[in-house]
Amino acid sequence: MRIIPRMSTIESSVSSILLDRVAEWLTNSSLAGDDLENIVRGFCERIAAAGLPIARVHLTFSMLHPLYDALGFTWRRASGVTIEGYRHSVGAKPDRFLQSPYYYLLDNNLQHIRRRISLDGAAEFPIFEDLRAEKITDYLAFVQPFGDGSVQGMMGSWSTDNHFGFSDDMIDALLRMQNHLAVAAKMAVLGKLANNMLTTYLGGDAGKRVLNGQIRRGDGETIRAALVMGDMRQSTMYAEKEGRQAYIDTLNEFFDAIAAPFNRNGGEILSFLGDGFLAVYPCGRHKDPSKIASQAALSAVHQAQARVAELNTERAEKGLGAINYGIGLHIGNVMLGNVGLKDRLTFSAFGSAVNEVQRLQALTKKYNREVVASQAFAGYCGGEWTTLGEEKLRGIRQKVTILQPRAPAPARAIDGDFREVAPNGLSEAEQVILLHRDAKKQAKRATAEGFVQ
Repeated sequence: MRIIPRMSTIESSVSSILLDRVAEWLTNSSLAGDDLENIVRGFCERIAAAGLPIARVHLTFSMLHPLYDALGFTWRRASGVTIEGYRHSVGAKPDRFLQSPYYYLLDNNLQHIRRRISLDGAAEFPIFEDLRAEKITDYLAFVQPFGDGSVQGMMGSWSTDNHFGFSDDMIDALLRMQNHLAVAAKMAVLGKLANNMLTTYLGGDAGKRVLNGQIRRGDGETIRAALVMGDMRQSTMYAEKEGRQAYIDTLNEFFDAIAAPFNRNGGEILSFLGDGFLAVYPCGRHKDPSKIASQAALSAVHQAQARVAELNTERAEKGLGAINYGIGLHIGNVMLGNVGLKDRLTFSAFGSAVNEVQRLQALTKKYNREVVASQAFAGYCGGEWTTLGEEKLRGIRQKVTILQPRAPAPARAIDGDFREVAPNGLSEAEQVILLHRDAKKQAKRATAEGFVQ
């Protein structure tokens, strides 16, 4: 009589040579600065190709990001990687989060939890019902901190549809590879964290300049750009009347409405100055690039005016006063660079053109207009303009002609809804996130939110 072993040698053995190649690939990818999505996708495909009978992998990574709370990667052998992002929400967490294996791990201070998935009977965790539908037979979840006492780290689960489940050799291989993945993921997370923070606080172009090495005091360059300076009116009155938090909320609503259009179509918000902002549209020194930049800036102005009007309508319905503003438009050379103390720098824009656009913006008060522009800007931009007068700007010998756009031109289409990004519509700069706002106190629930798998 032929005796069939419980698990054949082929099914239980794992090639150390092939897994070493996967670990080597992770090291090289980390050194090359690959992003987290490519690391996760490449890793999952390679461990499956190495012979591990992985059917499904779910990985989550925690790090600081101002827009999202959580991001999860799910790899399936048949369909590859999908990515899900979750925004912060106030209120109690759904029971499904509290009944997840990940929450169980955190709540019991465990590093691993393994469960065989039966075909019938009560499911210990709701996610097991989904795993049954995928014919998963064995499940291993884990927590992998990125350092002692850190709320940043990796959580995840390995699942197989192998009839015999995971062998001890397979589990040992997964735990070893998990450590290699954690190192590579931490490097990608830290790199993305630096990119997220710099692009959020400095802007996309300025952030890239700093990341690319413009970090010394005095580092910088001169560019030509169309300039937009915007400012909220009567902000002192709002601050005194509404109080600190209400004023901050009003200011953020104002910036959401007026400033967002200038962060698209070649424009970038370079800095926020109290209750105002400076946006630049870099361009070449010839007529055509200057025309394109100026027209893009004016189109964004019309977008901003419509959005502030909509905001004021909403405020009126709530019994709140309208927000007034002024916008100045100019074109000229701008110096960008690092200035400040040796040990405390800021990336800033300065030069005569910046001073001039600031003074143009201030003239909106004198002429009681929302938008004014210099002759230089209007000349490159084209279209219909109304001359308001001539002004002597400090630092300029000749008087400057001040103009107002006569009629709104068709606003250039701008991708995306500025008021709210769809929860699953992640841009490249937003694809790595799990924000633990209250550190250890909230780590259990914050990490479990959205990650019930």
